[in-house]
Amino acid sequence: MAKVIQFPGPQPEKFGPIRARKQKKGKGLEKNGQLNLFTGGKVIALHKLSLFEEALALDDHGDLESAKSGYLQAVGAGENVADAYCNLGIIEFQQDHQALAIDYLSRSLEVNPRHFEAHYNLANVYGEIGNFKLAKVHYGISIQLEPEFANSYFNLGLTLAMNKEYKEAVEAIERYIYYSPNEDHSSILAVLDKLKSTL
Repeated sequence: MAKVIQFPGPQPEKFGPIRARKQKKGKGLEKNGQLNLFTGGKVIALHKLSLFEEALALDDHGDLESAKSGYLQAVGAGENVADAYCNLGIIEFQQDHQALAIDYLSRSLEVNPRHFEAHYNLANVYGEIGNFKLAKVHYGISIQLEPEFANSYFNLGLTLAMNKEYKEAVEAIERYIYYSPNEDHSSILAVLDKLKSTL
């Protein structure tokens, strides 16, 4: 039976699923040395939202059944297919349909094997159902795709601790701390001390 390590105090943000968003083309003005004068402004679209964008808006507002229908329509139309499957997987997982969640997230990876959000969310699903071996694999891939995303390291550290791979767990948690310098790490440091004491 696995030993659960309790985290005292507040939990770090965003350790749940990450929705896929329509990928933007190009880079922000700031990356090109220009000051963006329109930050915080409201963009008014002059055209109708795409099927995927409509489903995402419904998803963001908590209308999960309508969002599921919208994502399936987007898939049928060939629009943002990997993203739509990924978000369907998240919804199914939130509704405790783990097998369907794994199916949709896997379909996302069939369309785009380098889909970061699908790997990260699939790792979360596998971690939740206790398949730490597959969770470890998908967290590892998500780290390869987005090496500065701190939450992947934290979740990988927890997964490694559950596998009693304490040395690797310590290294992953230390990477989390490195990539999240603005977070309060007091509760994480307490867990890190407990992990180090097992070495």
